[in-house]
Amino acid sequence: MIRKIAGTILLFCLSVVPMVLAQETKKPAPRDPEIIDAQGYQKLVEKYHGKPLLVTFWATWCEPCRDEYPMLNELAKQYAAKGLHVVGVNLDDDGDLILMRRFMARYKPVFPNVRKKKGGESEFVQSVLPGWNGAIPASFFYDKDGRQIGHLVGENNRDTYEAAIRMMLSSGGESAAAK
Repeated sequence: MIRKIAGTILLFCLSVVPMVLAQETKKPAPRDPEIIDAQGYQKLVEKYHGKPLLVTFWATWCEPCRDEYPMLNELAKQYAAKGLHVVGVNLDDDGDLILMRRFMARYKPVFPNVRKKKGGESEFVQSVLPGWNGAIPASFFYDKDGRQIGHLVGENNRDTYEAAIRMMLSSGGESAAAK
């Protein structure tokens, strides 16, 4: 009788314990950023109406973007208490998704990121800033009223970004940065 009970308990443990351990080690897969088009970009800016917003465009194949991204993550943390919101717009192609996922896993951004939908490049960049040729890295500054008050195109250093952010946070709509 004792052997029968011990055997039943042993079978139970051998079948249930591996299932429990497997469930505990499963982590939810990170979600890929939402894909947006030109209209989606305008909705994104509208979502932050009433809040100062910095939108940065980046890609893993862009070396200056890779250099700036960790700094922008630090600035997002530093200025969050003062009301700054940062959103990243990734421009990687579908073939570079694995690189994008690794990059984001490495830098653990404190701000949300979206991806530009494939195609419609001209319409998209013109919806962000008429006359912009799509060169990256590029960051766009919006005041609390949702007006674009400045931008930085090309690689910039921390001092340049901090000056633009401080100006934007204290701005009543004046130009925060232009380059």
